[in-house]
Amino acid sequence: MTMFNNPLSRRSLLVGTAAGVAAVSTFTPTRFAIGQTAKIKIGLMLPYSGTYASLGNNITDAFKLRLAEVGGKLGGREVEFVQLDDESAPPKGKDNAAKLVTKDKVDILVGTVHSGVAMGMAAIAREENVLLVVPNAGAGDITGKMCAPNIFRTSFSNWQPGYACGPVMMKDGKKNVVTMTWNYPAGHEQIGGFKESYTAAGGKIVKEILLDFPKVEFQAYLTEIAALKPDAVFVFFSGDGAVKFIKDYAGAGLKGKIPLYATGFLTDGVLQAVGNDAEGIKNTLHYADSLDNPVNKKFVKAFEAATKRPVDVFAVQGYDTCSLLATGLEAVKGDIKAGATLYSTMRNTIVDSPRGKFTFSASHNPVQDFYVRQVKGGKDVVLGVAVKALADPAKGCSMV
Repeated sequence: MTMFNNPLSRRSLLVGTAAGVAAVSTFTPTRFAIGQTAKIKIGLMLPYSGTYASLGNNITDAFKLRLAEVGGKLGGREVEFVQLDDESAPPKGKDNAAKLVTKDKVDILVGTVHSGVAMGMAAIAREENVLLVVPNAGAGDITGKMCAPNIFRTSFSNWQPGYACGPVMMKDGKKNVVTMTWNYPAGHEQIGGFKESYTAAGGKIVKEILLDFPKVEFQAYLTEIAALKPDAVFVFFSGDGAVKFIKDYAGAGLKGKIPLYATGFLTDGVLQAVGNDAEGIKNTLHYADSLDNPVNKKFVKAFEAATKRPVDVFAVQGYDTCSLLATGLEAVKGDIKAGATLYSTMRNTIVDSPRGKFTFSASHNPVQDFYVRQVKGGKDVVLGVAVKALADPAKGCSMV
């Protein structure tokens, strides 16, 4: 397996120099001794305002819930958080991540939701050789051409949920569809995964509609869809945009006439807000709150008691991020500088998640089941498994 070679940053050079001094001395440096008992500083770079604010809050609260469950420490060390609102603004992503690492001196980066912002975080993680765990953003490049030993994702690649829905729609006999999403990386990749499996199975896409992010003026496009009369519509929207789309789709009279399919982000976390307008929507995702396993039952009860909010996939991903870090840091007794040993442990971890157990690919992306869900009675009901143990192709990753 070919490993990524990080360019030497000022931070890594200083660390390397200190290691060299230690190697030729019988004296254990004070820095190392203190480092083992000092708090681990985690930078939570997530959206706490705007379209994705609710997602960022659920990731954060679930991470902290899991941390409390493991005793409030990681690898025997107490944890300090530095929280930064990334505003879902890609132009600020790299600078904000750099600030957390170089000014706030965080040991670990956790973030984010928006794929464009996460790409900036991944660039800094590679440059500064700091551990990054991505609890949502599915940009393919993060575990593709930007993959590195110190970059992990506990969520999905954008390709995965879209790819899982293709065979579902063909099985349902939907042979001509319109696709619709925002014109940004996550939108392109989620629709791209769907197109790959759907067209390979013989499906035809009659129209592709793209909107600038985060615009939610859907009406003109819905009128066009009504005129086209496809067998079905496949979309990717999330957060407040998903709420608006579901309501507008029903308001345009399309609900019940042209079946709506999506990746599960369309419905996850928004069903209370949209009410009956979401009834009947089929979608594919790696989680559903109704999954019948002990970890999920415990998680649902604990999260809702702590936050007074319903669980969603974003909360699960935050929860699993903490589980992964807990396992890795326990193995190295809290030594965040353990490098290869820490990353190897994380790579080989089997995460016992509310979504079901999952593993990691060589590129550090989850290998996981994707479920077929349908909104019934205001809930996403699991109809079955769309694809078992789906692995992202990790195009361009040097570690594969």
